[in-house]
Amino acid sequence: MKVKFVAATIAPLLVAACGSLPSSGPTVSDVRGGAQQDDVSQYLVVDIDARTIEQLSARRDSGLYDSFGTDTAAPALRIGVGDVVAVTIWEVGPGGLFSGASPSSAAAAAAGAGTAQPGSASSTIPPQVVGSDGAISIPFVGRVHVAGLTPQAAEAAIRGGLEGKAMEPQVLVSVTNNVSGTVSVMGEVTGGARIPLSLRGDRILDVIAAAGGIKTPVHDTTIQLTRNGRTAAVPLKALLDDPRENIYAQPGDLITVSRETRKFVMLGAAGDNNEVPFEAASLNLIQAIGKSRGLIDSRSDAEGVFVFRYEPAEIARALDPRSPLSELGGTVPVVYRLDLADPRGYFAAQRFAVLNGDVIYVSNAPLNELQKVLSLFGTLTSPVLTGAGVYNATKD
Repeated sequence: MKVKFVAATIAPLLVAACGSLPSSGPTVSDVRGGAQQDDVSQYLVVDIDARTIEQLSARRDSGLYDSFGTDTAAPALRIGVGDVVAVTIWEVGPGGLFSGASPSSAAAAAAGAGTAQPGSASSTIPPQVVGSDGAISIPFVGRVHVAGLTPQAAEAAIRGGLEGKAMEPQVLVSVTNNVSGTVSVMGEVTGGARIPLSLRGDRILDVIAAAGGIKTPVHDTTIQLTRNGRTAAVPLKALLDDPRENIYAQPGDLITVSRETRKFVMLGAAGDNNEVPFEAASLNLIQAIGKSRGLIDSRSDAEGVFVFRYEPAEIARALDPRSPLSELGGTVPVVYRLDLADPRGYFAAQRFAVLNGDVIYVSNAPLNELQKVLSLFGTLTSPVLTGAGVYNATKD
């Protein structure tokens, strides 16, 4: 009778405790049921299948190509303030403004160098820095504005100033020290420096190579470009994989090379609950599960492997055009569900890319909850049964 009384007393407490048993997270039904609360959509639940993979394959994150234009030709290098410029002027015949040619100039002319012709005279103006007013000084002309001009345009401007003063003047302008036409490279590079751009044009990877190359692993390296007050960042792997991302550098650009270890978080009934680094250029869902030592057989629900992620609104619209969340701008919370109880799920998981910051959760199996209840029941009733056994033994 005492045993029955104790059991009757424990039973209600056991039932009440079942609702508050410890758990590593929601079950499959919890995740699906939580997507809609009080007639308000909280997040999208999308099965990882062939259609989802097809929609996600069209993903293209904004990079350098989208942020800074689609120039297909190298930018023309122009003279800027601070550049050092040398000017050589030729005249036809003696008796001109610049007829006092130096012996070296005469020798160069006799050798056919530059545009010199027999009987012509030349004079080289000492190299000078383009002033803050953007001009240089030319004898018999004065200050000539050259900032913002190509060397060829500067030659035409100086020649125009000499018209009517010099005898059929010919002008050659060369930039001996290019200060304005440089790109600054800093961060995780062998030698951060200001890299002068060449006339043929230099792309982002060319400039980084000129700075000595990167010091970090390719898959952990991010390239950030700042231009005209705008900044965009892209993984180095994207520049290597997509030639369009390797755009031309322009004077004044700031390139920052940084190390950013990409990670995902694994939670739930997996072998290792932790923040896990990619350690690779790319990672699919099967590889991510493998890096976390797989699913725990005694606990996990193979039908409930979830990936929690914020997606751009356009991705959400492609996944579920009927959802009210798809009409929002910005980002939309999306939960992707993988069913590993279906063999096709393993193929889909190999094509599902894990992104930096993803949260992967493996739900507990419903049977695991029952096992917790039985374990709790056994814990509570074991002293009673032990006591009953002792009572019966002493009574006998």
